[in-house]
Amino acid sequence: MLQKGDKAPSFSGIDQFGNLIDSSNFLGKKMVLYFYPKDDTPGCTKEACNLRDNYNLLLARGYVVIGVSPDSEASHQKFSEKYNLPFPLLADPELNIIKAYGAWGKKNMYGRLFEGLLRTTFVIDEKGIIEDVIKKVKTDDHTNQIIPK
Repeated sequence: MLQKGDKAPSFSGIDQFGNLIDSSNFLGKKMVLYFYPKDDTPGCTKEACNLRDNYNLLLARGYVVIGVSPDSEASHQKFSEKYNLPFPLLADPELNIIKAYGAWGKKNMYGRLFEGLLRTTFVIDEKGIIEDVIKKVKTDDHTNQIIPK
């Protein structure tokens, strides 16, 4: 898993509207890159809606917000439209971005071990350096974990 102070891996992916999103387009801006397991599930919906509800605050602080999950573009489009999400959601079914950021690994649910997406948020500065890694995401209060006090 990447850590604070590491250079953020470059990435590109297709968002919910078929647009190519490339990390190089955001150099000079701060980025909230959040990895979530599945569209339209309770925790992922809370997290996305918290970021949506605080989107103008995040923009005012200079952040762009990008979500990434293994879901398809079509799934992202339905999720985005249902909850009126104003930021790109990248489809990563091959797990290229997810694994580059170390957001895939062993999970334990009810004593059952399996591999899956590790809900993680990376806060990246204007120069592409990781400022913070949030591993214990509070889905309904995530913005307050991102914005420095």
